Amino acid sequence: MTRSDPTHAPRDAALSGQRVAGPIRSVIRASWRRMRVQGMSPGGAPEITPLAQDELFRRREVSGLQPLMPLLRQHLLPACEATGQLMVVADVDGRVLWREGQVGVLRHADRLGFVGGSAWTEGNVGTNAIGTALVTEAPVHIHAAEHYAESHTPWTCAAAPLRDPSTGRVLGVVDLSGPAHTVHAGTLSMVTLAARLAELEIRSAVQDRLQTLRSIAAPLLARLDGRALVVTTDGVTAAATGFVPPDRVALPGGFDGGDAWVAGFGLVAAEPLPGGWLLRVEDDAAVGSITAIRVDLSSRIPRATLHGPSGSWTHDLTPRHGEILLTLLLHRDGRSASEVADDLFGDPARTVTVRAEMSRLRKVLGTVISHRPYRIAHDVHAELVAPADWSTVLTASSAPVVSRWRAGLGDVAGGRPPSSGATPPTR
Repeated sequence: MTRSDPTHAPRDAALSGQRVAGPIRSVIRASWRRMRVQGMSPGGAPEITPLAQDELFRRREVSGLQPLMPLLRQHLLPACEATGQLMVVADVDGRVLWREGQVGVLRHADRLGFVGGSAWTEGNVGTNAIGTALVTEAPVHIHAAEHYAESHTPWTCAAAPLRDPSTGRVLGVVDLSGPAHTVHAGTLSMVTLAARLAELEIRSAVQDRLQTLRSIAAPLLARLDGRALVVTTDGVTAAATGFVPPDRVALPGGFDGGDAWVAGFGLVAAEPLPGGWLLRVEDDAAVGSITAIRVDLSSRIPRATLHGPSGSWTHDLTPRHGEILLTLLLHRDGRSASEVADDLFGDPARTVTVRAEMSRLRKVLGTVISHRPYRIAHDVHAELVAPADWSTVLTASSAPVVSRWRAGLGDVAGGRPPSSGATPPTR
C-alpha cells in the first residue's frame, strides 16, 4: 500500500479535520473519532509491551478460550494456509493469546508488534479489527487505510467477538489478519461463522454441566421447604423450588459459600455441590432497598459493591459495564440512550447496543439503575474509587467518556478526576 493509493485520500482528509468527499463507513468514522478524543496520533507507531511468557500462559488458562482452540483451528487454519493470513485469538483485554499461521506472515506481523502477549485494543494501537470488535461487540473488517495508525495501513484484518451465550459476556475475539493484498470478500463471514460455532460449543458444554447438576439437585430440592435454587459456579440456574427463578444469578465476587447477600434475593445460605451451589433464600426483607453503590475502577477488573439493610455484595463488572457506570456517575441527572451511545462509542446511533447492555446491567444491579433517562437512582449514594494514577482508569478502554475523564475534562464532584485512589462522593 503506497501513499498514492486513492483509498488514503478519505483517511488523510478525515484525520486532518477536513471535509471528506469519499465514503467512510460509520464504524470507521466512530472509531477514528474515539482515537482523536483520546489524543492518539495517526502518524506515530504505537508502542506495545507484550506480556511476559508466564503471564501469557496464565491468561490462556483463565481466559475460558483454551477449550475452543481445536474448533477454531479446524475451521480457520486451512483458510489461513490458502490465503496467507494468520489466525489470532485475543482475550477480553485485547491481549493476543494465540497467533498461528505461515512463518512468513508471522514475521510480517512481528514487524508490526503483533506478537503473543501484545495489547491490540483501540487504546493501544488505534482502529483495528480486534480492538474495534471489542468496542462494538460485533464482527468487523478493517482494511488497509481504514486503520488509524499509519504503520498498520499495509494490513487487513477481520474479527468477531467470542461470547459466553449463557451470560452474554464477551470472552475475547477471534481474528484473521494478513498483508493487505490477502484481503478476501468472504473473510468476515468466515470468522463470524467460526465465532458462532464456538459459542455453540460453549452452550453445549454449559448444558452438559446443567444436566449433571440437575441430577444431583433433584433429590435435595424435593426435601426442602421454602425457596431454594441450584446454580452452577458462575450462577446459571439449574433447578429451583418454591418460586420461578431467573435464568442466572449474579453471585458475589470471590463467592465461597456460607451466608451471603445476593442481589435480588437478600440473605442466602450457600452449600457447595459438585459443579455448583445450593442456595437457600433466608431473608426476603429489603431485597430491593439498595442504599449505596461503590464503583471501584482502581484495578484491572472493575467492581461494584452494593450496600443495603441486609448487608453488602460485590460484583465483578465487564469493561463495558465499568464504562457505563462511569458515565452515569459523571451525569447523575441522567443520560438518554443516544447520549450514552455517544459516551461509549462516539456514535449516538448505537442505541440498540446501549439498551441491550443496560438490560444486562440492571439484571445485576437491579433498582440502582433507573431509566428514562438512564441514571443511578436519586436515593442511592454513589462513590467512585479511582487508581492513584487516574489516567490509567479502564486502561484498555477507548470510550470517549473514559478518554475525556482521564484527560481531566470530566468531573465527578465539580472538580478534576481524583488522585491518590480517592473515593469522592458523586451526589
